[in-house]
Amino acid sequence: MKKADVTYAELVKRLKKHGLKDETEAGITMKVKRASFSAIFFLACVAALELEQVTLEEI
Repeated sequence: MKKADVTYAELVKRLKKHGLKDETEAGITMKVKRASFSAIFFLACVAALELEQVTLEEI
């Protein structure tokens, strides 16, 4: 998110476009801070951030 210069609020908007309509800014913040989220959520974030590739070392 930092590299893409995307805030949590912006990520919520982008995720809604990808079908995750129930996500909130607070909910996403907690998921990221706890580092506990599903692979589906991760892939939705990759799509929402419009990443072409993900390098595991960077995660």
